[in-house]
Amino acid sequence: MTSTLTTESVDQLEDDRATARPSILRRLFAGSATWVFLLNILLIGVFTWLSPQHVFFSLPNLQSQLLNGSVALLLALAMATLLSAGMFDLSLGSNLVLSSVVGAITMKSVAATSPNDATIAILLGLLASVLTGIAYGIVNGVLIGYLRVNSLIATLGTLSIGLGFALLLTGGADIAGLPSQLQTGFGLARLFGLIPLPALVAIGVAIVLWAMFRFTTFGINTLALGSSRLAVERAGLKVRRQIVGLTSFAGMLAGLSGFISLSQYAATTTQGHANDALAAVTAAVIGGTALTGGRISVIGTVWGTALAGILLGGLVTIGVLPFWQYVAVGSILIIAVVLDQFRRRQRS
Repeated sequence: MTSTLTTESVDQLEDDRATARPSILRRLFAGSATWVFLLNILLIGVFTWLSPQHVFFSLPNLQSQLLNGSVALLLALAMATLLSAGMFDLSLGSNLVLSSVVGAITMKSVAATSPNDATIAILLGLLASVLTGIAYGIVNGVLIGYLRVNSLIATLGTLSIGLGFALLLTGGADIAGLPSQLQTGFGLARLFGLIPLPALVAIGVAIVLWAMFRFTTFGINTLALGSSRLAVERAGLKVRRQIVGLTSFAGMLAGLSGFISLSQYAATTTQGHANDALAAVTAAVIGGTALTGGRISVIGTVWGTALAGILLGGLVTIGVLPFWQYVAVGSILIIAVVLDQFRRRQRS
């Protein structure tokens, strides 16, 4: 029995070939994440070569990078989530500060009444920090979703309000004297003596976030919201509730970051997070998350956070003045935005 190919069937085969998926290698290098990862490897090599006795590529330095990057990664993941829905949050740093202040006050209060029960004080401090972050996020969500204030303006306002409340609660001075177990049991502890526990928490959050956008309706709706708010409203999605849910999630990550910051220094750092929102935007955008919404790269955000940490840590290691760090971060942000605009034109 023989078979023949008609013109119609040949056309169908050509259509199938035209719509065939690109190779794995091509898809791997199509996104920003792979290129940022390769740039990280290159920077590690350069700074290792330039640093005295090649100290940059040493276990203590890598552990320090992981520890310091845990807070930055959590904030970058929060920012990436909001950017994917077409929103900004300039108040993430203030949220972190206020959450850490409330957590520190809670810990000190509980420790004063029960000095022999440090574990309960730490757990309640964690709960207070996270709940404060969520409450902060809900305020942002109500302003953006229900009162329809532009997210940039809304969070610029809550940035000042949150920082003001934190300074009022502390009297402008940092809170110290927290339970020592906070540092020894978590903040400076390492799994198998190698990986800092805060870094494991941040990586775990990244995995959960990746799964959320990959497999859940909430993640799909978030990307749809970033692509076209009008379209999802017409489709029947409860946009206001979605926005509050997103800002609450981002607030929760900021609150968790505040607790991790407490655990690292055993004190609040009210003046140390002025540029956190800038760093979070930089990491998210350079990793492939769209500024205009509709696209997120969780893996790219991880590598983007690592890029900022490697760059800043490397500059310090080779003896560059700290002021140049601000120039470097700002330059990376501009480059990331330019690349994002270029990708959008390419897709169009």
